[in-house]
Formats: sequence, C-alpha cells, structure tokens
Amino acid sequence: MQIALAVVLAISLGALNTNFSDPPSTAKAFTANAPDILFVNADIYTQAAPARAQAMAVRDGRIVAIGSNDEIRKLKGSHTQVVDLGGHFVMPGFNDAHVHLAAGGLRHFEVDLTGSRSPQEMQQRIADHTKALAPGDWIVGGGWDHTLWAEQQLPTRQDIDSVTGDHPAFLGRVDGHISIANTAALKAAGINATTPDPPGGKIDHDAQGEPTGIIREDPAMTLVWSKIPAPTPSQRRRSAEYALANAAMWGITSAQDYSDWEDFLTYEELEREGKLTLRISEWLDFNGSVDLLEKHRAQHPADDAMLHTAMLKGFMDGSLGSRTAALLAPFSDDAGNSGLPRYQQDRLNRMAVERAAAGFQLGFHAIGDRATQMALDAYAEAARNARENNRWRDFRFRIEHAQVIAPGQFQQFKELGVVASVQPNHLLTDMHWAVERIGPERAKTSYPWKQFLDSGIPLAFGTDYPVEPITPFRGIYSAVTRKNEAGTKEYFPEQKITIQQALAAYTTGAAYAQFAEKEKGTLAPGMLADFVVLDRDLTRIPPAEILKTQVLRSVVGGKTVYQK
Repeated sequence: MQIALAVVLAISLGALNTNFSDPPSTAKAFTANAPDILFVNADIYTQAAPARAQAMAVRDGRIVAIGSNDEIRKLKGSHTQVVDLGGHFVMPGFNDAHVHLAAGGLRHFEVDLTGSRSPQEMQQRIADHTKALAPGDWIVGGGWDHTLWAEQQLPTRQDIDSVTGDHPAFLGRVDGHISIANTAALKAAGINATTPDPPGGKIDHDAQGEPTGIIREDPAMTLVWSKIPAPTPSQRRRSAEYALANAAMWGITSAQDYSDWEDFLTYEELEREGKLTLRISEWLDFNGSVDLLEKHRAQHPADDAMLHTAMLKGFMDGSLGSRTAALLAPFSDDAGNSGLPRYQQDRLNRMAVERAAAGFQLGFHAIGDRATQMALDAYAEAARNARENNRWRDFRFRIEHAQVIAPGQFQQFKELGVVASVQPNHLLTDMHWAVERIGPERAKTSYPWKQFLDSGIPLAFGTDYPVEPITPFRGIYSAVTRKNEAGTKEYFPEQKITIQQALAAYTTGAAYAQFAEKEKGTLAPGMLADFVVLDRDLTRIPPAEILKTQVLRSVVGGKTVYQK
C-alpha cells in the first residue's frame, strides 16, 4: 500500500505540469516528472502520517513522495540527485515565531555586552570596542543584564562616561526595554533634569534630579535613537547575511521577523539575487497609518513563500527584567510600580478595529497580565465590530510572550482564538528572579505553556533573537524540563510539556500562527521541502542532551543552505 501510494503521489503531482492527453504510463511519468532530488537513508520524524519514514522525494521545492528507501529510490530519474543522510534524525525545519533578524545581525558588529558578569566586564568590553572608532562615532550595541551582577544595580551614565571619552554611547539591556546613555548621548538628545517623561516611557533621575542615564521603553528611548545615524545599506546587507547564516546553522528554515522596513528591502535584494536562505514573514508596525501599512503590504507578492509582509506588531508594555511590564497589581519587589502600559484602552481599541477591518493580522507584545488584558480587550472589540459589520474572518490574533497570565484570561484566549506565541528560552534567564518580581501566587500561572495547551490554546515557539540566542534547542530544553541549563533550579514543573508538544510548537504551531499550516510544519507530499538533519533523535534522548544537539544540515525548498 505504501509503495502504491508513493508512486501515485509522484505521478499525479508531476502530471500537473504535463500536456499528456492520455493518462501517462509510469515510465513516462518518471522520465518527464522525476524528482529533482531524493533524500534517502534517514530517520524522518514527519509530524504527519506516517509518523516515521526513511526517505523523501523533492521536486520544485516541494515533497512529492515520502516512504521507505526502496519506495523512494524507484522514483529516481536520469537527472535525479540522490543524497544519503547517513541514518540521521530528520524533522521539519524549525519555524522561529518571533525574531528580530536585523537587530541580531547588527549586534554582531556592535559592542556586544551579552553575558557580562560585572559592571567592570561591561566597561572593559566597551573600552575595547571604542579603540577602533573614529572621533565622535556613536557607541551602540547592548545585551547587558544587571541581574547577573553581584549587586544587581543598574549602571549609570558615570559608569559609561569613564570608558567612552567623547563618544556618545547608547547601550540596550538584554531585553531591549531599557538602555543606558552616557552624558554625551543625553546631551545630544537634549535630555536634562527638566525633560518630561513621554507617555509610555520613563527617564530615571538621581537624588539630585539629574538623569541617571537609564531610559525606559521606546517612547523615551526614541529621544536618543533619533540622534543616532541609521545603518547604511551596506551595513544592513552585511548584518542580514550574518543573521541568515546564523539561522541556517541552527536549523531555522522559517522566521517571523520584526525589523525595519529598510531591512525588508534588503531581504528583497537578497531574494532577487537568489541569496535568501530563510523564509521570512515580515511584521509591520501597528502604529503606522493604515495607508502606509497597505502600501507596504502591496510592495511584495503575498503568495511569495520565501518573503512577504504579514502581521502588525504592537507593544502593550515592557519587560519583567526591567520592571516595565504592565501588571494588574504592583511588582512584589517594587510596591509602588505596576509597570508602563503603552496605550489608553479606547485608543488601542479604535486602532485594532481599524486595522483588523483592513485585513491585517494583529499581534501584541504583552508580558504582564494587565498588558495581556489590554490586548484581549482590543481583540474582543475588533471581533465584535467584525460580526456587527459582516466582516468575520479567521483573525488568528496573537499575544507575543504571554508571560504573566491571570487565571481568568485562559478562557478569553480560547474564546477569541488567540495564539500564544511564546519563547520558552526566556525562562532560563527569568527563573532566577521572576518569583521575586511577581510573587509566588502569580508565578503559578507564569510562562504557562502546559496550561495553554490544556485550555485548547494554539501554542507557537520562538526565541526573540537577539534577546536570546537563535538556537531552538535551549527553548525545547526549557519547555520539557522547566530547569536552568545546569539542571540545578526548577520553575513550577507542572507547566512543562512533552518533547512531542515542544517540537510541534516549533513547527506546526508556528506555521499555524502565520496561516501557513498547509505549506510547512510537516513533512508530507505537497508540503514545502524544509527540514533539518540533527545528530540525535530529540524524541529518544534524555532532556539534558537536547542542549548538546548539533545541526548537520538545513534544507529550504529542497536546497541545502547549511551543512556541518
């Protein structure tokens, strides 16, 4: 039965491109429509039926048959390439449901403060980077995390001034929701003791009323960003190429990205040159005017499986690490602070209704439970408006991060069909202080991956690269263990999920989140030939070994884009 099915699929799919007036013979079909390439001798985890296979045939970037080695080898034509995968584990390519490719690429060429274990190490990295700069050049980059330092105190402008000289410097925290500016950068931005906080942002001041250098959230950070020269086209190109190579090396075959419009134009350039090695679904800024958003949506064919615009990304709040997440009750370790919501609800609702009516998918960054409620209320209003005006459709609203969830909100997710787009790797960092931030009771339903699934809520996984490394294996490990990488600390283990559920969230779940479940996420006839070859079977190893996984080959549309 299997061999008959494989042959019929190969013939029927191929015959769509022929002009035969009579049903073709098997021999003619194999001659005219033979696969471009066969991948054989593998242990294929299909995420479909059958659950396991040995080989697959690919033509024009799609799988045309899957089955045993013997079945698939019989489809070989005179020009068919055969690739032996050496018995290794194969699974659908990872689809990272939340990345910032341009920021990740740029970070590689800026000052990288990721993992600095002390303010002194941070200062030394900045000083080393500064040596290569021309006079007056800005020092940009980031990745610092004060929770890794012994005193856990935020840096000040004076700390940065001591190593930056006359260079203005603006350096983001690892989560991207606060930054430290030196004195020269504050001066360039016109920020002083009397500068008011913009709505949704905050400028920290010391006991004397002077700015400390800490700037919180985009509305305030934009005061400085607007003074920093934008990357040149060549810098964007170099950064994009780095990010693409990094993604391929870790088995990422699709990415749902939020970068600048100029970066999307860079991806278009790479695609025209045949050098785009990653399927990119590019998000647009929710705050843009509808006219501009529609113009950008029309810029590129929506049916391009390699590159297109997609969801509108909005920000409801900040982050737990920066204490800017919007909470329904104050932070447990900062009693006078409930975070920084970005919108008034009425305005948010109006914008959501208008953009949903224009046919856009909406996805909102929401870390805290108040931010999540703001997002859910806006989605409910958009859905109500659609029903009243006979515009109902499959909205697939999304909440990005969804870290602190109030118990009653799970039902609202379910009723509205909201996708929980989460990054389980964040827990590896956050578990060390999350309970201090929100207290033990709220923590029970924080990072609640199992409760999402048990409530019938679609789950999609990503990394938030470069906030975290783009490797999917840290997230998978976190999802199935709820332990730190050393295995010495555990965070509410009742919320861990199975390895099968974790792999699904990174493949079929991520595909569903972008309306692409009929194109990718499984390895079956008719699907895109996007897959990854690993050095071990993730479904049959102890969880600790997941972190040691190596990618041997990444394949996009049947083409190898990375090989170890």
